[in-house]
Amino acid sequence: MAAVKVQTPAQVARLVVRCLAEGRRVEIERLGTFRPGAGGGFHFQPNRKPTVFLAYAAEDGLAVDRLFNHLEKAGFHPWMDRRKLLPGQNWPRAIEGAIETADFFVACLSQRAISKRGTFQSEVRYALDCARNAPIDDIYFIPVRLDDCRVPAQIQRQLQYVDLFPDQDAGTKRLTQLIRKETRRRSANYRSAN
Repeated sequence: MAAVKVQTPAQVARLVVRCLAEGRRVEIERLGTFRPGAGGGFHFQPNRKPTVFLAYAAEDGLAVDRLFNHLEKAGFHPWMDRRKLLPGQNWPRAIEGAIETADFFVACLSQRAISKRGTFQSEVRYALDCARNAPIDDIYFIPVRLDDCRVPAQIQRQLQYVDLFPDQDAGTKRLTQLIRKETRRRSANYRSAN
């Protein structure tokens, strides 16, 4: 289908209904998938995959690509700027929105990342601000080291980190287990509160 400019929730609803009437499925990122059903109805499958925002320095892109692929194969919804931003999109606002709505923020630390000025530093600072709004027991901000770098003091004082070196498989396995465990804990807390 050709790109359609949608500006209001009513327009989104009309577009979804039209696509379903044409027999098409409609996937809305982070929300779920609508599928045509019998008799003109539809089925909705919510997306329950935790979203994991990956912050990194551009020079570490290949290592973070591998992490993205691993997280995706593990059943998560990783978010990485160069894979998710669209041409012409207001990237500073899109990144802030992705950080605000992510279930987890993974700061990929490296010798290059911690010593360089720029977007990575602002993403980390913004995520630390967002973490202040999360429930006190929630794990949101997860530092990972891509190499034997120094962990910034502000992070090291408060948070444990995961090493993705010298054995990246072991490090990504530990990260994946942490995210799964935290997702189950949050889900159990939500069910018991309601």
